Amino acid sequence: MNLAERMYECMFLLDSGRYAQDPTGTEDTVKEYLTRCNAVLVASAPWQEGKLAYDIDGHRKGLHYLTYFKMDGSQVELLTRTCKLSDLVIRHLIIEHEEQLFELMTKQLADGGAHREEEPAAAAE
Repeated sequence: MNLAERMYECMFLLDSGRYAQDPTGTEDTVKEYLTRCNAVLVASAPWQEGKLAYDIDGHRKGLHYLTYFKMDGSQVELLTRTCKLSDLVIRHLIIEHEEQLFELMTKQLADGGAHREEEPAAAAE
């Protein structure tokens, strides 16, 4: 691994309507954003779809899409700019991980540990 290359997790909050219409195309678009930044995608999966706690730019629902990738640290700004200019990405969060945690998280994702359904709210008593 290149010294400047780091291991990242990025949670994308995507337009759930676009994902529902074309899941493969939407995932390919996210992967294209990463490729544009010379990132090497290690693992990715839809995480959770559901109602947002509050409206974000007119969106009431969203899909959380989890990715793990390796990328030169100097490309984080480009990825952030790409996400901000995208009409697909509502919000995003990039976290840098240490190698041990990165390996553990990508293994868990590969084993199918990512997808979660929205949990129903508890009934009022």
